[in-house]
Amino acid sequence: MEKKTIAIIGGGPAGLSAAEILSEGGHAVAVYDAMPTFARKFLLAGKSGLNITHSEEYDRFATRFNDANVSLRPALDAFTPADIRTWAAGLGTETFVGSSGRVFPNVMKASPLLRAWLARLEARGVSFFTRHRWTGFEDGGHSFETPDGRKTISCDATLLALGGASYPRLGSDAAWVPTLVDRGITIAPFQPANCGFDVAWSDLFRERFAGEPVKSATATSSAGTFPGEFVITSHGIEGSLVYAHAAALRDRMLGEGTAFLSLDLAPGRTLDRLARDLARQDTKSSFSNRLRKGAGLDGVKAALLRELTLEADRNDPQKLAAAIKALRVPLLRPRPVAEAISSAGGIAWNEIDEHYMLKHLPGIFAAGEMLDWEAPTGGYLLTACFATGRAAARGIESWLSLE
Repeated sequence: MEKKTIAIIGGGPAGLSAAEILSEGGHAVAVYDAMPTFARKFLLAGKSGLNITHSEEYDRFATRFNDANVSLRPALDAFTPADIRTWAAGLGTETFVGSSGRVFPNVMKASPLLRAWLARLEARGVSFFTRHRWTGFEDGGHSFETPDGRKTISCDATLLALGGASYPRLGSDAAWVPTLVDRGITIAPFQPANCGFDVAWSDLFRERFAGEPVKSATATSSAGTFPGEFVITSHGIEGSLVYAHAAALRDRMLGEGTAFLSLDLAPGRTLDRLARDLARQDTKSSFSNRLRKGAGLDGVKAALLRELTLEADRNDPQKLAAAIKALRVPLLRPRPVAEAISSAGGIAWNEIDEHYMLKHLPGIFAAGEMLDWEAPTGGYLLTACFATGRAAARGIESWLSLE
């Protein structure tokens, strides 16, 4: 194929994945990003241990993307979690499977992998431009705001990989939405995914327990029942156990105006056993003593029961046991999308063809979190970003071969 010039706008995992495929094909690839450095959200994810993918059985893995399962499947099939581990090893980053099935680099950090990745792309001739903020289409090309003023480029094909709406301070600010809407492209509104929720805590509870982790619990919603832990915050609840239910809770709030998360604070004890053990306690003892001796609960778990139950119920062993096993936490609203781990919403799937090209804009492709999909934490988000970036790159190659 004749060498073509390709602009990749957005230097996160999706954009860099596309650059890898396209540079292998010998094309002149330039990657533009608004931020001072590339893949800043990727680096942030790696600060607490880069969860790069997940080891669960692949057919189960491929069902984690809700309404986008069918749309994403071809891209995921072409770059599976096993492929990601092989790819990372090729860049000098060996990986291991954690106890939860999540896959991490042995060094846990993202920075060594990113440095090696960027170095390989640069060695293949990929050009990198930071502090280039895309401002839209112009004269058949693209315009950017740069430190040196306005800049216009032309190219043979373009990949937009500008991210969703979470963590705008790292570059994913959804500023591209009005530009594409003006071109007649349908964008599903962005919503928080993998997010915390506001709860109307009392001042006393908030002041005493904000920042406290709630461990060894299970939580139930329409998404299912999962074990884990979460954190009490000044505004409500956050953490991995909450994120596992976030999409279901958010959608219920949108449909019904209200939602609650049901907590089992003593997953190792049955309801009957709790009721019997609590009934044996001296009714003259304090609530704290009865709860500690009868249920083994104290600290933040005891405080949650005080906060969310009636005094009469706390004095009834059967009702108290029921509350321990299914404590309803009433939720006010999701936290803002800017605070979320990821976002739902984006370019509607019917706006792109099977090669990730925008149907209304020939030669313009899109990938990553710009598209309308969401997934839980656990390596699914990164996997789909890698996979859609590579799929879009193959689509670009196919389209250019026909030009």
